[in-house]
Amino acid sequence: LLARTQGALPMSTTTPTTLSPAASAPAASAPKRSAITLDLTLNTIAAWALGICWLAPLLYTIWTAFHPSEYSASFSLSAPLTLDNFRAAWAAAPFPKYFLNTSVLVATVLAGQMVLGTLAAYAFARFEFPGRDIAFALVLIQLMIMPDVLVVENYRTIHALGLVDTIPAMALPYIASAFGIFLLRQTFKTIPKELEDAARIEGCGVLGILWRVYVPLAKPTYLAYALVSVSHHWNNFLWPLIVSNSVETRPLTVGLAVFAGTDQGIDWAIITAATLIASAPLLLAFLIFQRQFVQSFLRAGIR
Repeated sequence: LLARTQGALPMSTTTPTTLSPAASAPAASAPKRSAITLDLTLNTIAAWALGICWLAPLLYTIWTAFHPSEYSASFSLSAPLTLDNFRAAWAAAPFPKYFLNTSVLVATVLAGQMVLGTLAAYAFARFEFPGRDIAFALVLIQLMIMPDVLVVENYRTIHALGLVDTIPAMALPYIASAFGIFLLRQTFKTIPKELEDAARIEGCGVLGILWRVYVPLAKPTYLAYALVSVSHHWNNFLWPLIVSNSVETRPLTVGLAVFAGTDQGIDWAIITAATLIASAPLLLAFLIFQRQFVQSFLRAGIR
């Protein structure tokens, strides 16, 4: 009462306020969110830049091939469309023969790689024999050697066999693929061995087990590797250029290089039309089977 009459204020106790973990979490996560946003932005910009760098030559090729020569360096929306460049390119070079040679070459290489790669991968994955690890290490060493380093020795071997200027000469150095053997071996090792034992109980032999158990379960890997192999050998240039000497064995890449030589004059409209003719099968296959391509690579574990 005395304190109230004298005007004294009542004493009040205050406790310090502390932020709860839930309240401080947004403040702590703000820099993290900004870093993630910055990283996503930079990745998006880089992806668009790479996409434009890849797409720009293709767009220029399409524009030049479907327009007259005078519009090769001028981009006008009123430029007329024409197919004369494709007719001129098709008539100026034996492209049907080039397509046939390239198809036979790619099919030969792919068939050899599939057969030899499957047998070698199965042996490395499931068989125990002396020197297996050393032999597999030698196979892996092949991955570290550029094919261009072996051009001279490969040519000497092909010349000694009398195969110069033949399609087998272009295919022979690529029949045994270290990448294919390694990829199939890793796939075969992931297949449960109980399936092999069950097939053996059913009476399957070694090749029967391989054909009925391992090959069906490795189909995504086979498809992914086939896409890589066909794309690579369809565009291969150096070795076919060295080995082929005539139109009868010349593939598309070498034929296109000869067609675009300066001794025949440079007409970019016709040259780009010939380039589209040579690359059309792969482009169409990718556009049509794009989803299957991506799924096969993901299932095979190729990144």
